[in-house]
Amino acid sequence: QVQLIESGGGLVQSGGSLRLSCAASGRTFSNYLMAWFRQTPGKEREFVAFVSWSADVTEYADSVKGRFTISRDNAKNTVSLQMNSLKPEDPTVYYCAAERYLDDYTGPALYSFWGQGTQVTGSS
Repeated sequence: QVQLIESGGGLVQSGGSLRLSCAASGRTFSNYLMAWFRQTPGKEREFVAFVSWSADVTEYADSVKGRFTISRDNAKNTVSLQMNSLKPEDPTVYYCAAERYLDDYTGPALYSFWGQGTQVTGSS
């Protein structure tokens, strides 16, 4: 079992920045591929960003490419999502996810472990 706890959500204006973090415990963190997803009520969970075991590979959804950066610190068992130039469509609930091996890093159904989510709220 891997336990994941997200933090860092909050109120943010369009154009602003926010950094989300996900702390992992329970198993060897470096053995897990990590990703961030987001989900708006009534919609399917959407892939945001992915990072490989040693962070040599990162991938992003087209909607966040160039604005968001995923990173991980295997010594601290954390994965982060730096979100810059936030758009009105970005605020929602963000989740981190973990899996040992993946054929498709964009598919939420393929991840075994999830955090409880952290809310990012847009302000006018």
